[in-house]
Amino acid sequence: MADAAADEPPVRLVVGLGNPGPKYARTRHNAGQRVVEQLAARLGAPRFAARYAGEFAEARGPRGPVALLVPTTYMNDSGSSVGPAAGMLHAAPAQVLVLHDDIDLPFGEVRGKAGGGHGGHNGLRSIAAGLGTGEFPRVRIGVGRPPEGFRGDEADWVLRAFDEPADDVDALLGKALAMTEAVLADGMAQAIARFHARPPGERARARAARREDAADPGAVPHAVEGEEG
Repeated sequence: MADAAADEPPVRLVVGLGNPGPKYARTRHNAGQRVVEQLAARLGAPRFAARYAGEFAEARGPRGPVALLVPTTYMNDSGSSVGPAAGMLHAAPAQVLVLHDDIDLPFGEVRGKAGGGHGGHNGLRSIAAGLGTGEFPRVRIGVGRPPEGFRGDEADWVLRAFDEPADDVDALLGKALAMTEAVLADGMAQAIARFHARPPGERARARAARREDAADPGAVPHAVEGEEG
């Protein structure tokens, strides 16, 4: 396990994004918070305490001590919680794992990412400002985009409660929890390889199949196993 993650520093801080209070607890925007609360139970963490403008706990992870943080600022100001907590822990940005909802992923999908831009997510934008960089790992929890005919904008959508079946929501959060545990144990690269990287050569086969279909307009399109729609 340690050898698999040798090229990545251990995660020292896991952050679950959301908005504070019962009004938002079951909304799509609070998916990250809910997973971190589940992670706390899995790690046997003591009760959360109010610290760093958030709810904070410490536990023993598979690669050493790890802190858990649920900011109690509103989403747009998450960095004012994450920045000080990371500083106290002497955690580099690469050691701060952020769990967040993502409308660009279909509901039910979970993806890992080693760093990058905020993609319009105000929580990520604020954390990048708080840490001084966007190069922190993330677990992206797919909540999907608003359906056709939805009255409102994307902000209205993520501030609504899930309307999918409860079992499907539980499965989504469970998948995000499993990937988070894999990142803690083996690093992001290994977690990505296990959870969603395509087998070697699959992308090339998909491109070849599309070229073949384009060359023969009357052909039935190829279905490439594992290809995303």
